Amino acid sequence: MADTRRMLVTGGAGFIGANFVHDAVENSDANLVVLDALTYAGNVARLEPVVGSPRLAFVHGDIVDRELVDRLLAAHDIDTIVHFAAESHVDRSIHAPEAFIRTNVLGTHVLLEAERSRWLGTGFPTSGRDPRFHHVSTDEVYGSLAGDASPSVESDPYAPNSPYSASKAGSDHLVRAYHHTYELPVTTSHCSNNFGPYQFPEKLIPLVITRGLQGRALPVYGDGRHRRDWLYVKDHVQGIRLVLECGRVGNTYNIGGEHEWANIDLVRFLCRTIDVAFEREPSLAERFPDAPPAGGGACADLITFVDDRPGHDRRYSLNISQAREELGYAPEPDIERALAHTVDWYLAHEDWWRGVLDGSYRAWVEKNYGTELT
Repeated sequence: MADTRRMLVTGGAGFIGANFVHDAVENSDANLVVLDALTYAGNVARLEPVVGSPRLAFVHGDIVDRELVDRLLAAHDIDTIVHFAAESHVDRSIHAPEAFIRTNVLGTHVLLEAERSRWLGTGFPTSGRDPRFHHVSTDEVYGSLAGDASPSVESDPYAPNSPYSASKAGSDHLVRAYHHTYELPVTTSHCSNNFGPYQFPEKLIPLVITRGLQGRALPVYGDGRHRRDWLYVKDHVQGIRLVLECGRVGNTYNIGGEHEWANIDLVRFLCRTIDVAFEREPSLAERFPDAPPAGGGACADLITFVDDRPGHDRRYSLNISQAREELGYAPEPDIERALAHTVDWYLAHEDWWRGVLDGSYRAWVEKNYGTELT
């Protein structure tokens, strides 16, 4: 049966949200309204491949604007909200936590209240579909795992350790409470560290790729042995689609990649992949003359260990058994192939990532990693 949902996608110009929008436009009949405040990490250029679709509308606005949200729900007869909009970078939350509380907690509350007012009031969707509010969250709400601990399961207690993860935990609790108290039709998913096309270059993987191509220092926190479960963004999109199709209302699902790597091992692999790309395609040396492989060197020579950030969680990992068994979710089994594809994407889309590397981003790098980096 065709997917004819009428979706409001918050944060749809962000990294994960835009990949979700691409998939929905290309692989469903859903009508989509993207609501995005276009903060530093939001970029409408991410939507360029699908912007001509008659089933896609873009609205520049903030999820804390209750009047705007009410108007969109009514005007487009929305039956599905997929909530990506969030401040999401731990380093930024350490320096400026207020923005995280505003967007992640207050913004989620505004959406839930708008949903409650319309869907449980007089404006029930006429599309014939049961309404759904899907909330996208993070593995960080579970806190740091010991090195020998089993991956986190959905029933584990929350133990957030950063302003970012605390704000996401708060939004998770609100979503759960609105289901329990008001019987709002909600689902929640927790994802691990995403990577893939269109990711803003503050996150580790695109940071390594773009700085490596510019011949700039590659900062690695502490001893580099912090471990993360890495999730290809297209697998995350697949997981969300499955939750919308057959997830149990009121339930939470872990959507992970089952690829747990130490940060330093990941950085070294990306460096090797860049080196191999230059060997395979010698013309890259003309486009990126400052990259070490252009002069016969190795990208890994740029690795620079910097002081660890405050309260840096040592390890995250997700148990995805429930999503696998209930939804048929299956992540990409070959992470090295997905990482290599990601490197190739950044090589092929130099105009995009150079366009987002403006003065404010460079100031952010200096603030978080130190002015000694060049």
